[in-house]
Amino acid sequence: MGEFEISGPRALDFIQKMTTNDTSQLRPGQIQYSALCYDDGGIVDDLLVYRLADKFMLVVNASNIEKDFDWLKSHLFDGVNLINHSDNIALLAIQGPKAQKVMAQLTDLNLDSLPYYHSVEAKVGRHQLLFSRTGYTGEDGFEIYIPNALANDLWKAVISAGRNFDMKLIGLGARDSLRLEMKMALYGNDIDKTTTPIEAGLAWIVSFEKRDFIGRDILLRQKEEKPKRRLICLELTEKAFPRHGYELVSDGKVVGHVTSGTMSPSLNKPIAMGYLPLELTKLGSQVNVKIRDKLYPAVVVKPPFYKEGTHK
Repeated sequence: MGEFEISGPRALDFIQKMTTNDTSQLRPGQIQYSALCYDDGGIVDDLLVYRLADKFMLVVNASNIEKDFDWLKSHLFDGVNLINHSDNIALLAIQGPKAQKVMAQLTDLNLDSLPYYHSVEAKVGRHQLLFSRTGYTGEDGFEIYIPNALANDLWKAVISAGRNFDMKLIGLGARDSLRLEMKMALYGNDIDKTTTPIEAGLAWIVSFEKRDFIGRDILLRQKEEKPKRRLICLELTEKAFPRHGYELVSDGKVVGHVTSGTMSPSLNKPIAMGYLPLELTKLGSQVNVKIRDKLYPAVVVKPPFYKEGTHK
């Protein structure tokens, strides 16, 4: 991930201008999911806003670090300091039902006192570090921000802490199936500069009560008039593997494309997300996914795909 520090007497004003959510509601230690938008409402990136004791931290997608930093820098005004710490910080994520048990081996902090989407500075292993109760899996979990010089030491400590809990090392493939099962959008697949938060089902991170932020007028108009398309969840009724870019077909016409898709490990069925015209987005609507010149029926379902008690 990328980490930007924003400080100065007008830091809050700057973040309010640049992001869609209402950061003024955050207290120190709280975290907020938000988005950066272009003037036309397209998404620059989705991100987390950390309110710390005397500054803010924005956590952005790794592939967008340079683009995001340049976008923010181009809108800076007096009273705001912006620093890119991305090259100096490593990040480890401990995720899953036993995440708290593993994390408890690393810190003396009472983790029951740390709610979801909150952060704290405390001793982790042998070092005072910032960590948060956040993640991109839909499970309980923690993300630890580590100066590069300490990363090797923390890696060893985390691995050691997880041995008694059958902790496994996972990469982006496993993370991708987990986030998709929970309908968590991935930048570059499900959201990008051609999509808006309203189309993507992210209206809940857009605070129209704010007087001014980039893209506000277009997003408000889109919300009031309803967007022409929406990001929806699809379950295929036959065994197949929907992939990013596959065509969505209705009545012989291409009406959209798969943005993310997989054979869900938890549900043992093929699932996908994609944008469909508004008239096809009602629950139960049927479309086809075109895979190697064959059409596979799919049904629009209510998110998230994975719900407690539905997995086998």
